[in-house]
Amino acid sequence: MRDTYHEDLDSLSERLVEMTRLARHAVARATTALLDSDLDAAQEVISGDEKINRLDQEIEETAFSLMARQQPVASDLRTIISSLYMRGDLERMGDHAVHLAKIARRRHPDSAIPEPLRSIVLEMGHQAEMLVTKAGEVITERDPDTALELDKDDDRMDRLRRKLLQRILAPGWEYGVEATMDVTLVGRFYERFGDHAVHVADNLVYMVTGERREDYEPEG
Repeated sequence: MRDTYHEDLDSLSERLVEMTRLARHAVARATTALLDSDLDAAQEVISGDEKINRLDQEIEETAFSLMARQQPVASDLRTIISSLYMRGDLERMGDHAVHLAKIARRRHPDSAIPEPLRSIVLEMGHQAEMLVTKAGEVITERDPDTALELDKDDDRMDRLRRKLLQRILAPGWEYGVEATMDVTLVGRFYERFGDHAVHVADNLVYMVTGERREDYEPEG
């Protein structure tokens, strides 16, 4: 019985890491859909979100089953509760990738991103991939020190979003209301994707140390 218990506990982290992999693929394909007006990529993201949702549900079911059957305490209970929070953030990251893909699909066969902004959006896509990849790594390694780095990593995403908004609000913007709305939403969805990656890392810190990020001090 205890072997099964620990296998179920381990499966929570394994599923979380798989969610990060799926979220990374989703945001990468969503970026392709936006920049290349790639309808197939957009559809792949939208239909693929079911896999993320299924893992989300599996984690929830396993977590509640463990709490009901085993009454875990201390670090095991932190693992279960933190996993529930993290899977919620990862599920929302998948949703944000879907929102990006739907913008691309709606504007097909045109690109949703005007030419002067393509490099910024491409960089935001790369930053989103980096953040979710790093989130997966800190879950795998149970590494709170690296987890703390994600907050600073996310600052770049915030700067890119501000840069995007500055460009569409600058005199001489000539791409109309629809493009303005789409670009504003694109910036917001990438920013929220990054915020959720930071939340995942914060919960990893609590899972491993029992301390909130603001209270935890790395060794050395």
